[in-house]
Amino acid sequence: MRSRLVEPLPGRPVLIRPDELLTSSPAAVARWALAAEPLAGAGHVHRVRLPPGTDVIDLTATLRDQGHAASPNHVLSGQPLFFGGPGGPPAPATAPPYEPGEPCDVTVAVLDTGLAPHPWLERWYSDDIAETPDADGDGALDRQAGHGTFVAGLILRHAPGVRLRVLRLLDSDGLCDEAALLRALAVLRGGGPIDVVNLSFGGHTFDDAPPLGLAEALAGFPAVVACAGNTASSRPFWPAALPGVVAVGALDGDARAGFSAYGPWVDVWAQGVGLTSSFLDYGDFRGYATWSGTSFAAAVVAGALARLCREVPPGQAVRRLFDGGRRVADLGVVVAGRRG
Repeated sequence: MRSRLVEPLPGRPVLIRPDELLTSSPAAVARWALAAEPLAGAGHVHRVRLPPGTDVIDLTATLRDQGHAASPNHVLSGQPLFFGGPGGPPAPATAPPYEPGEPCDVTVAVLDTGLAPHPWLERWYSDDIAETPDADGDGALDRQAGHGTFVAGLILRHAPGVRLRVLRLLDSDGLCDEAALLRALAVLRGGGPIDVVNLSFGGHTFDDAPPLGLAEALAGFPAVVACAGNTASSRPFWPAALPGVVAVGALDGDARAGFSAYGPWVDVWAQGVGLTSSFLDYGDFRGYATWSGTSFAAAVVAGALARLCREVPPGQAVRRLFDGGRRVADLGVVVAGRRG
């Protein structure tokens, strides 16, 4: 995916799609636009393609000065990896304990890199959501290949018997952009009831403000869980920092993992270091891996929420999660999870 690192605010770098803009006023940018595409369900937001070399940040400022909603099309990334990769790469592992559980009517949506063929996931695997292990053909796993398979396995380990609805959104390097996320959420809304949405990815915005249209796009889902990011900072990480989204930080034992984001916008904490789950059968890997990151702490919490949804509606399940967990000083509510 083409991306550009910009730093309009000192010390606050951000990745954007070059020559693309999001706006709810496409007519205001018509003289610069090569094409405009409406993004359903996102508050009338349009994705606008611009001529090569356009200063998107400057054009955004111009449109805002004229009273129009506008933003760069920010790049989002699965966590771990990308911003320095503090979580580290996956390591081969032996199969952890796993019980499939009795099927139930709770559905968890997983927007990620897809799924690999795996005995835990055969009910939901299909060719159109297949993981891509090595898109560049260099013989090595791409940076986040297997991320979606790992996340899905963690959810099932913590909520046996739930149903998954999987959309392939991230590429095998773990990247997508805001426009792609808004489109995927529209597809998800049209596919039947969802109890919990798991978003194990995110990113910063150029001005640290909420992404354009994303709150509206998520508003129709009863429970949304997102990772707080592997940034080791308090800078808001989206979509986790949106009100109403359950933002999940990573623990290492009873302490904050050194790579985890933190701050008052982080709602709950779960183990995010040395977790074991389903993975690709590729190279040294035989279907299982150990990995670290806030991505996987979020999956643990999504599983815990889905398990509570067997008994109560999703909104009540979120309240139980906040009220029922133990607390760690200076952090907040902790959701129990398994490493091995």
